[in-house]
Amino acid sequence: MLFSSASAFVEELSDSFMEMKAADDIWLIKFYAPWCRLCKQLDPVWHQIGSELKSLGSPVNVGKSDATINTGLAKEFRVRNYPAILMLKKDVKYNYSGPRTKEGILDFVDRVEGPLVRSLSSLQLFQHAMIQHNVLFVYVGATSSLKGNYTTAAEELIIHTYFFSAARDILPKAVSLPSLPAVVVFKDGTFFTYSEEQDGDLKLWINRERFPNYSKIDSYTLYAMGESGKLVVLVLVEEKNLCEQSLRYKGLLEKVAAGQRETLSRNFYFGFMEGNDYINGLVMGEVILPLLLVVNLSNDGYFLPTSTLKTERHLLDFLNGVLDGSIHCHGGNGLIQRIRRLFYNVKVTLTPVFSQAPLLGCFLVGFPLTFVAIFCYLCCKARPMLINEDDTEEGIALLAPSLQHRKSPTDKKSD
Repeated sequence: MLFSSASAFVEELSDSFMEMKAADDIWLIKFYAPWCRLCKQLDPVWHQIGSELKSLGSPVNVGKSDATINTGLAKEFRVRNYPAILMLKKDVKYNYSGPRTKEGILDFVDRVEGPLVRSLSSLQLFQHAMIQHNVLFVYVGATSSLKGNYTTAAEELIIHTYFFSAARDILPKAVSLPSLPAVVVFKDGTFFTYSEEQDGDLKLWINRERFPNYSKIDSYTLYAMGESGKLVVLVLVEEKNLCEQSLRYKGLLEKVAAGQRETLSRNFYFGFMEGNDYINGLVMGEVILPLLLVVNLSNDGYFLPTSTLKTERHLLDFLNGVLDGSIHCHGGNGLIQRIRRLFYNVKVTLTPVFSQAPLLGCFLVGFPLTFVAIFCYLCCKARPMLINEDDTEEGIALLAPSLQHRKSPTDKKSD
């Protein structure tokens, strides 16, 4: 059976899905586990997405699958965590790693379902795209090897950003390009042209430049920024009613991000994050707001200022110290840090359990410890006594004199 009905807009998929689906079908699929709290929170959003796509006449089918039952299908899509969100288009699988919101997921669907590279055939379409997107990548020119590289990059990065193409006369006259063909990124109220000599690999450049220079950052965006290899300069502020210090930090960071873009953008992203939950897990402690720090997601490290940052000069000195190594990097992903993080995660997980259900907490901690203790006891008890070869020879040597003094009845008879 291909699927059973989960609702009017979302189908429940089984292990036979891959064999039964049509070749040109496009599917948006959520893999879940019955015990997963985040999966349950996503359920109403998922049904809203199914309803909206259906009402828009979208060719995208929406499904979900219990990965604990349909293990074959989960293995086919390489599901590692829950909820996992993927799209299937022409047997190509696209993994969604953005925020679990209706808007974020629908934007992902629109990118993957549509053309890989979208043509802007008029100035009006270009201006509309500029309004819709904070960051806009455009290939300008005729067919070339650069366009081939651009299309190849789009195949992998379409899950993150849109790709467009246009003729030179479509772009505003204020956009001056040194030569054609060219790849241009429009963001932060200006534009930048890709240079193979200065920027290296095109795909890596696009992956680095797909974020605004300064923006509001959530945990998903922060993780994606870390994958680009850049450091993230981050101001942690309150979710509501920002204090004077928070406003000052935000203004200072935005000013430096805009004024020093040419010198700092190759190494840093800039932004602010509301709340401290994500960073608490990184530093393994409670962070006091507001706080300005630099995060290195490639190794789970972070840098803290050694003094109060009051001026642009203070902030620039701090960032230069991060780059030249004079500012100490805290955290990291070494063995000791991983062990500490393991204990911290266990503590964070169990603390609310103990506060709300002490007996359940004792059981969750005590049962595995008891099992381990019994296992170790049985292993020790069942271990055979091993005799060292050298010890055996030494024992025989010690017994030899006494054996010489003890004569058998046969020996006495012969005497």
